[in-house]
Amino acid sequence: MESLTLKPPGRVDGVIQLPGSKSLSNRLLLLSSLASGTTEVRNLLESDDTQHMTTALETLGIGLSFFDEGARCLVKSPGGPFSASRADLFLGNAGTAIRPLCAALCLGEGEFTLTGEPRMLERPIAHLVDALRQLGADISYEGQEGYPPLRIRASGLLGGSVSIRGNVSSQYLTALLLASPLAQEALQIEIIGDLVSRPYIDMTIDVMRRFGVSVDNDNYRAFHVPGGQAYRSPGTALVEGDASSASYFLSAAAILGGTVRVNGVGADSIQGDVQHAGILERMGAVVRRGADFIEVSRGSLKGLDLDLNHIPDAAMTVAVTALFAEGKTIIRNIGNWRVKETDRLSAMATELRKVGAQVVEGPDFLEIDPPRQIQPAEISTYNDHRMAMSFSLASLGTAEITILDPGCVSKTFPEYFDNFKAILPQ
Repeated sequence: MESLTLKPPGRVDGVIQLPGSKSLSNRLLLLSSLASGTTEVRNLLESDDTQHMTTALETLGIGLSFFDEGARCLVKSPGGPFSASRADLFLGNAGTAIRPLCAALCLGEGEFTLTGEPRMLERPIAHLVDALRQLGADISYEGQEGYPPLRIRASGLLGGSVSIRGNVSSQYLTALLLASPLAQEALQIEIIGDLVSRPYIDMTIDVMRRFGVSVDNDNYRAFHVPGGQAYRSPGTALVEGDASSASYFLSAAAILGGTVRVNGVGADSIQGDVQHAGILERMGAVVRRGADFIEVSRGSLKGLDLDLNHIPDAAMTVAVTALFAEGKTIIRNIGNWRVKETDRLSAMATELRKVGAQVVEGPDFLEIDPPRQIQPAEISTYNDHRMAMSFSLASLGTAEITILDPGCVSKTFPEYFDNFKAILPQ
């Protein structure tokens, strides 16, 4: 297995131009494919997850042309449901591809299979499938009940009323919302239980608005999508810089700055993970914000008791940042970590202990007591890009940290370690 050893630097400093957001990239690609006209998607992320989405869309008959080394994509579509009558789609471990495509493929006519990597076949999708079946979808499981691979025999979605659980993954609701304007009638979506990761739903609704579709949000308890709507190309769709990716560089500055500025997200961002900067500020870092940048300088960090249900990806960055804070950090309401690229609660607890932290792993929380000094360690990454990127921050102490399988960052940020080294002294 490949590995990367990171030596402790004395300081971090620099400016990072962020890659495009994975979540926005795949949403914009899908809606551009369902909208009539030609859409130019700018600042598109080039990664494994977006590659799985673009390959699937081309297989489904959508015309894609790439420019500027893949950062700009022209999407040509007649609009409406996909016209392909049959396709077998391999979607890796891209939840932002398989969940929305599962719903969108039900809108047309034809037979489709959706599958992915071994971990994808362990990630639940039953709540989405159950909701789509309420709307008339014919979906069957080809393996274990409740998990991919799936077979879809599409004949359109009826519309009407549907209920869906909100406490496992916001991607289920996102998938329903993105498909809803092309259902045969207006759609009323009722949420069962609490809704996790609400900022991602705000992002979904904002993207739909950019393509001409309105959604009524009743305090995240119900969503109404009027009938008779269709997606229309806005001509150009800009992908913001990835706020989740920003979190690593901002935490690095809070731990060991210097000052680091990230360009591409800022005070005007629609992404929930920009709230990571506010958490660093509460911990003691110095934070400055502009419309499209965030800048952080080192502070004396202290542990906090946090509910991070709304930003589960950035919560992983907080967990490793806690190694450098004074006092205990508690991260609560993160049970949905267990159904991500790996069981992130278990993985994070295991690896934090390797570097010397005392950790209590609960069903949906972590308690982290930092070590007096970071211990050298080999960090297992579980084929999870965020484990690799988060634990790069552990190298900002006084011990070497070896990241196993560093290439797993290709899922969302292939150039991560090059960018990380760019803020270290040369």
